[in-house]
Amino acid sequence: MSARIAGFGHLGIYVQDLERMTVFWRDFMGMTITKQNDSSAFFSSDPERSDHEIVLMKGRPSPEDPHLINQISMRVSSLDDLRDFYRRIKKEGYPIDQLVTHASAIGCYFRDPEGNRTEVFWVTGLPSWAGVGVPIDIERPDDAGNGERTAVVSIGHHEVAADGLGAAWNALAHERFIDDGDA
Repeated sequence: MSARIAGFGHLGIYVQDLERMTVFWRDFMGMTITKQNDSSAFFSSDPERSDHEIVLMKGRPSPEDPHLINQISMRVSSLDDLRDFYRRIKKEGYPIDQLVTHASAIGCYFRDPEGNRTEVFWVTGLPSWAGVGVPIDIERPDDAGNGERTAVVSIGHHEVAADGLGAAWNALAHERFIDDGDA
């Protein structure tokens, strides 16, 4: 039997005025900002349960433009389910935008038959505070020689198993996104 969606993940919305929309979702709707940068903001109603349910992304050219949806994200139960979806997406010929790890999740972003951006993702259980993605090869074997399940990602010129990703991921995210005033 083929893998199935386990639940709704989050909805990405293109906005024209990110600051105004951030105030709306944070102050009026009462959601918590979990990640934010110059072009996006991530919100959760319960950050302990879910890292984000709404994502606002700059990119809507005008209020009249019907181009609102950035992506529709759906959660799967396991890495094997994500692999199954990835293989079926390729077999059906749906265009794949990217296959990345965000540390906290691994996502396959692709286009549905009408061109809508869709993501299927698996929650890894690792923490992530930076809104970045690193390409990943989910076709690699799970066994890293110790019988434990791993996924391998490339960070710079190094391959890192998911079980060793925390420190490497935080160093990469810090290097790319944190200004310590040393510049």
